[in-house]
Order: sequence, then structure tokens, then C-alpha cells
Amino acid sequence: MPNLRRKIREALLARLLAGAALSVCAFSATQAQVVSDPVVTTAQSGDAVGSQIVQDPPIDNSDGLGADGYYLEADVLIQDDRAKTLTAEGDVEIRHQGRTLRANRLIYDQAAGVVSASGSVVIIEPDGATAFAESVVLDDRLAAGVAKGFSLRLKDNIKIAADTVVRRDANTAELNQAIYTPCLLCETDKEKPPTWSIRAEKVIQDQNNQTIYYQNAVIEMFGLPVFYTPVFWHADPNAPRMSGLLPPKAVASQRRGLSYEQPYYWAISPSRDLLLSPQINTKVSPFLNLQYRQRFYSGQITARLGYTYERDLDGDGERIGDLTSRSYVLADGAFDIDSHWKWGFSAERASDDLIFDKYDVDDVARQRGLIASDNRRLTSQLFTTRQDNLSWFSINAISIQGLRPTDNDRSFPTIAPLIEARWEAPAPVMGGRLRVLGDAVVLTRDQSQFVATQPGADSRRATAQADWRTNLTFTSGLRLSPFLLARADYYNIDDYPAAGDNSSIGRALGVMGADLSYPLFRRDGDRTIILEPLAQLALSPESDADPRIPNEDSLVLEFDETNLLRANKSPGFDLFEGGLRLNAGMRGTVSFDDGRALSLLVGRSFRDQRDTALPARSGLQAKASDWIVATDAKATKGLELYGRARFDGDTGDLRRLEVGADMTFERGAGYLRYLHDNQDITGVERQDIDFSGDVFVTRRIGVTMAGIWDIENDVWRRQELGVFYRDDCLDAAVVWVHEETFNRTLGPSDAVVLRLTLATLGDKGYRR
Repeated sequence: MPNLRRKIREALLARLLAGAALSVCAFSATQAQVVSDPVVTTAQSGDAVGSQIVQDPPIDNSDGLGADGYYLEADVLIQDDRAKTLTAEGDVEIRHQGRTLRANRLIYDQAAGVVSASGSVVIIEPDGATAFAESVVLDDRLAAGVAKGFSLRLKDNIKIAADTVVRRDANTAELNQAIYTPCLLCETDKEKPPTWSIRAEKVIQDQNNQTIYYQNAVIEMFGLPVFYTPVFWHADPNAPRMSGLLPPKAVASQRRGLSYEQPYYWAISPSRDLLLSPQINTKVSPFLNLQYRQRFYSGQITARLGYTYERDLDGDGERIGDLTSRSYVLADGAFDIDSHWKWGFSAERASDDLIFDKYDVDDVARQRGLIASDNRRLTSQLFTTRQDNLSWFSINAISIQGLRPTDNDRSFPTIAPLIEARWEAPAPVMGGRLRVLGDAVVLTRDQSQFVATQPGADSRRATAQADWRTNLTFTSGLRLSPFLLARADYYNIDDYPAAGDNSSIGRALGVMGADLSYPLFRRDGDRTIILEPLAQLALSPESDADPRIPNEDSLVLEFDETNLLRANKSPGFDLFEGGLRLNAGMRGTVSFDDGRALSLLVGRSFRDQRDTALPARSGLQAKASDWIVATDAKATKGLELYGRARFDGDTGDLRRLEVGADMTFERGAGYLRYLHDNQDITGVERQDIDFSGDVFVTRRIGVTMAGIWDIENDVWRRQELGVFYRDDCLDAAVVWVHEETFNRTLGPSDAVVLRLTLATLGDKGYRR
């Protein structure tokens, strides 16, 4: 018996199970996509720059057999020494290294060098992939074999079936009369076709080239053929990255006519890739988008570029002006110097202020570098940082390009350098937390912001600050947080009208105070009620704003619930809140056991003297500020409401209101927001409604809509309306988009956008 077990282990298990595993791996072509997502392999410490790290998957030992153990179960086990065969029959099951094989009959013919399994063959891989076959035959070198009645179910519900599978050698496998789909199949109606599938006369996996080839392939939608190609190929799913086509974008618009953008992904090396996206337009010249990425041992870079040679365009796509090169660049990079130090850069520039609008370039406002851009301002930066558990240090140089109609780039400052430093004491100081902050900036302008014929104001500022805070909780529940802050600023200013040709200004600032809160809890039936009075008492020298100091970093000061209890509500350094003041409020929360909740905060600020240094629109100048009201509610599962408002402290008139809802239900999702500001940062009244939502009319078909309604000017700035079909493996939509905006040469426009995404086919991140 020991000899028999040894032969079973060495022969049957080692060959049949390993061979079965190779069959599953070799025939898992259905997991492939048009091309792998452009993800760059990361080089790790100790490896060559740009090297690719490949690790074998860990062996699943959850069955308790370990790496070398095996389990064999069968009704009958026969060893025929004369015929040199081993046979297992009847409910055969073998487990080895996390892999399971089941069959009605297993035979190992040592003389012929053939391993075979037949009768409801099932092979289950450690990752859950499951293969089925009527029979499997392999040679004893595992280089060639045949499977009949083959089907395979992989993770993410990917399925493939074929009449026969032939393994020609160790690197080539063929599936004959194959079908592939990632869609769910109807359990009650086996004849109902999947949403989409690919049928092919022959599918060939070439492991040497890491490519899957199709012959006479047909893509079917709902069982109907919609596309035929005699030859079709894509990347092997086991390949880390492969070159190939990605899903296209199709748009019909007034500005560009019919527009078709076809991305092509080029995997240059394990650490580099390039995405080419030529955009072909019927009304205007083609536009080429490029994205290059490279990962290094210490970091990575990403560079997006676009180029065309074209005249200027109006909203209808009419060409005006002279032919010229038009381009943009959006690039960034970050690199480790050591475990604490890093350096990086961003480069954002456009030759045409409207280039992103004309050619629908997306993801422009993504943060690159330390300072975030927005859709209408581009920032280029060069920076270095140091960070550990207790400190932060950064030096940054920033250049800005404005894309708004009123922007004058010569009046924008070049910010170089911008230095920020923070340090926190590792141990409590006088029982509290001590932090030290340093900040310095140099601003240089070519031209005045106000008079084009005058030179721009230049300024230099250095700040040193220390703050201390501790927290005390008394047995009564009262919480007290005393704090102290001391700060010194130094300014040197040139060509600023209020400061003259050159001024040097120093000032010392400070604040002392305490935060108090007294939360009161009560349990009432199925709800918990919390009432929490809040107060902050702060004392500072009177602000007495020096008119020689320009306000560069605190132009936007919004008084709301987020800064109600801040001793200095200014977002920057140039503006400082002074005097004796009391910030007070009441917060109430009701939480229900079923998940519903409601919170309400009401508060305002009081001061001993008016502070005219603060912006009038902020509602903070008077002795008694505007009222702040904020509320949030979880009304039901999937519905969250919010609102925040500011009311005039004397008249009660509404100054600012924002209310909205976020909804996620079984038949749809969306949001709705209403904003009314009687004076925004530009000094004009603003009132608009912004909404977006997808609503299912049937189980799979729905309506998508979005819009921005400028109530103050009674105009829809943007409207979207479309229909979509969505299931587990297909997302298709046709959307009409209307923009009612005037921006220099661009006026209102209409476009129809077609979106089509097939799960696993060029979209690894498809919703699952």
C-alpha cells in the first residue's frame, strides 16, 4: 500500500492535477480585454529601475493539507502492473495545494504517457475559477492535450464554452466553436441569450506573445449579431500590460460636428506607457491627445499633451482668425529623496484659453503638485517637502495662467518661494499640545492689478507663530479647552499704492481664550437626544488693519458653521480678527435606532467693537454678527438632506442659503442643490439650482438628466437629458447636452454623446 500511495502521489496527482491547472490557466482567455488597463508596474526597493515584479500566487492551505499534502477519495482504486495503469473510479476527488479535481473516472497510462479524466470533470482553482469538461486528456509532459465539452467560469462571472480545447504545446492552446460572455445567464430560461457575447470559430492563446487571437469572430447583442470581423485579437489576461485599442468616444456637437476619438494604449516597457487619443472631427481639424507615464525607482511622472493646427472657433464651429498651432500640457511628477524628503513638479499651460472647452478635454482641474488648480486657473509648480510624525516643511514656486475672460496673466503674481513649516512638541508642554508654525512668501507681479500702465505690486512676508492648547473634562460633563497663540509678521512691499515705493512693516499678534461645551444626553424610546451648548471666548489686540498691508491670501472669507468657533476666521495670514469676542452656538442631535438622524446648529459671534478690517459681505463687521444656521438629516435609507444659511443679525434678512439632497434608491440615484447668495465673491447676487440623477423606468432602462439653472438671469447654463440601458455587463447611453454660456468666441451649443461600455472588454473597472 505505501508503494501504491507513492505512485498515486507522484504520478496521478503531480500530472493530472498540475495538468488540469495548466488547462484552466491556458484556457482562461475569456478574462482578456481589448487591452489591459494602463497601470504601470511599480518597482520595489532592491530591484532594478523600471523592473517588473512577478510573484507566484500563494498556495491555499486553508484545507489543512499544507504545501505537500494531498487528499484522494474514490469508490475504487485499481493498479494494473501488467498494463502499467492506475485507475480511480466512482466519485473521484483529489485535493492538492488548494486545487480540487472531481471526475467519475481517472486513468494514468504510464506506457503511453497519457493522463485522462472523464465523466463530469470539474477543476476548481484556489482563486475560485472553475472548469468543466466531459473529458480531459494530457500527455505526461503536460505539453499537449485535448478537452471535450469544455466550459470555464472565472471570477467576476466571466464564462467561456467551447466544443473542444486543444493544447498544441506548452505555449499554444486552441478553443474551437467558442463563446465568451461576462453577463449573468437567466436561470429560469436557459435559452435566453446573454446581453452581449463573442462567438468565434477558433480562439488561439499565444503565451509567447501574450495575445489572444480570434478567427471569424461575431459580437452579439441580445443574441443578435451586430459586428463581424475575420480577425480579432486582444491582450492575454495573464499579461500584466499589453498594447491595444481602448473604448472609443463618439460625440455629435455644433462646435466640432461628428467627433470620434479612438484611444490606443502602448505598453512601451514594464515601467512606461503611452496613450494616444486622436480626435477626428468633421467640422474642424483633428486634435491629438497624448498621455505619457513613467515610473522610476523613486517616483513617477505623468504628462498629458494636446495639439492641433487650426483657426479659432465660435460656438457653431465656424473657423475665424488665422491658422496657428494650439496646444496644452498637463504634467506632474513626484519623487522620493529619502524616507522623509520628496520633491516634485507640475506643469499646466494652454496656448488657447478655450482649448479645453472647444475639444472637450476632461479631468483638467485634478490636483497636481501641492496647490490645487480649478477649471479656469492653471498652476505650474516646483516643490520639495519633508514630513515626519511631528513636523512638515515645504518650499514651493508657483506660476499661474488664467483662463477666465477678465484674467490678465501679467497681473497674476509669481509665487516664489512659498515656505511652510510646522512642528509639534513630542511631549505635552504645561499639560497641553504645543505647535510652532513658520510661513514665508514672495509675490512678484509684472503689471498692476488696477492700472495697466503701472508696475505690479511686489510683496514679501515672513510669519512665525506658536500656539498652545489643552483639554479639561470635569465630572459634571463640562469641557474646557484653554488656548494661547502668539504671532509675528514682517512685510516688505514695493509699488503698492497704499504703501508707496517701498515699505517695511512689522506687527505682533496674539490671542488667548477658551472653548467651552456642555453636552447633555438623553435616551427617549428609540432615539438618543444630545443638546450641546458651545461657546468660545477670545481676546486679541484690536485688528487696526494697516492699509499698507495688501490682502493677498484672505480675499475669500465665508462665515459659516465650519469657522463659527475659530478664534481667527480668516483663511490666510494677511487678515487677522482682533478684539474681544464671544462665539456662541447651540448644537442639537437626534439619532434614531433605525439609522435616521437630525442635527441642527445655530450660532453667531459677538465682539466689543466693530471690526471694519473684515469684509462687509462676511457678516462679521458688526458687534453682533449674522446668524449661522446649519442642519443635516438622514431622513430615510438612501436620502440625506442638508442646509446651511446666514441671516442678517439686525433685520433677519436672508444673506446666504444652500440646501440640497443626496439620494440613492433602488430605482435611481442623484442629487439636488439650491444656492442663493445675495453677494458672492465677485459682488453680484447669485441664485441657481444644480441637479443630476439617473432614474430606472424599467429594471434595465432609465432616464439620465442633469442641469444648472441660473435663476438670477433666468437661463439654463447647462442641460443634459438622455436614456440609458444598464445591467451587469453593459452600460449604454445616448445623452443630449446643451450649454447656454457665452465665453468670448464660444456661444451656446448642443451635442449628442454616445456612451457604450462592455464589461471586461477594455474596461477593467466596470461596475460590478
